[in-house]
Amino acid sequence: MILDTNALSALAAKDRSLIAKIRSAPLLCTTLINLGEYKYGLLGSRKREELERWLEAFLEKAETLAPDMGTLEDYAAIRRELKQTGTSIPANDCWIAALARQHGMPVVSSDTHFDHVRGLRRLHW
Repeated sequence: MILDTNALSALAAKDRSLIAKIRSAPLLCTTLINLGEYKYGLLGSRKREELERWLEAFLEKAETLAPDMGTLEDYAAIRRELKQTGTSIPANDCWIAALARQHGMPVVSSDTHFDHVRGLRRLHW
């Protein structure tokens, strides 16, 4: 499963509901996009050093997915599908959705706009 940025934040905060939801996952992933968003958020955090240490430890156990040439087809298809339905989602989340479809993984997120992406399963905690 792919942890969205808000799931990373919740995991760092030791959210029990989230931990229960992901406990049995065979593989935890995040994306390069989520890491960029999370690191951006850390720049203004009073707990920056603590959270950077947490992130470093998390990344030792998790896999980081990055867009590649294979991601392009899913990205383009998702953008087209959303345009046809008159729906939009943030650009970064379109890339995250494309990675999720490419790898056949659900996205763990509190962002309901992922629900508009056909063939994508969103898990909320």
